[in-house]
Amino acid sequence: MIQIRKAGERGHANHGWLDTYHTFSFADYQDPKHMGFRSLRVINEDKVEPGQGFGTHGHRDMEIITCILEGELQHKDSMGNGAVIRPGEVQRMSAGTGVTHSEFNPSKTKPVHLLQIWILPDKANLTPSYEQREFKPAELKNRLCLVASGKPREGAVKIHQDADLYSSLVDSGKKLEYALDKNRHAWIQVARGSLRVNDALLQAGDGAAVSKEEKLKISGESDSQFLLFDMA
Repeated sequence: MIQIRKAGERGHANHGWLDTYHTFSFADYQDPKHMGFRSLRVINEDKVEPGQGFGTHGHRDMEIITCILEGELQHKDSMGNGAVIRPGEVQRMSAGTGVTHSEFNPSKTKPVHLLQIWILPDKANLTPSYEQREFKPAELKNRLCLVASGKPREGAVKIHQDADLYSSLVDSGKKLEYALDKNRHAWIQVARGSLRVNDALLQAGDGAAVSKEEKLKISGESDSQFLLFDMA
């Protein structure tokens, strides 16, 4: 069973400096029918104007993953980490017992376009931690590349949850397959382009909840970028 969450159905807010879409309930967008999927709690698609960003704010008991689509994002946190995140890089911050951070677009001319993902951890009060890794385009091209996992391998960053996150850049006409184990569920989020997943057509910004499917046949309807979450 595949249930599509259309891009246009998401929550939306334009604050001038920030244009944001919420796949699930977040901030002022409250939708009891879309509170998350399995351990996946937030997928926000953000565009931040040059020189703007999120001032210092706090989190706790959440696995936060940031993927940059275009531009750069400067990160600073109370653990002493400071980094610029660029396209192809994946940042993971485990908020645990509590952490504060800020996120700004350091460019004076270009917006930054990103996906920020929140996953509920498998236990509360973890020690806060941080990890960042670059994945080259060749690692993502026409394949499913593991970028974050509760059982990290192949260079994936670690998340504290029984979940695997894959990223892919798929060319138009190329086909991928993914076997979904029994009692596992998937979420697919299209960042750019368009895909066909089994018989479902997904456009940029669309998401799809997948349950009770043994195999996912994914084909690029155009050159596309997407994420696939495999969850308990």
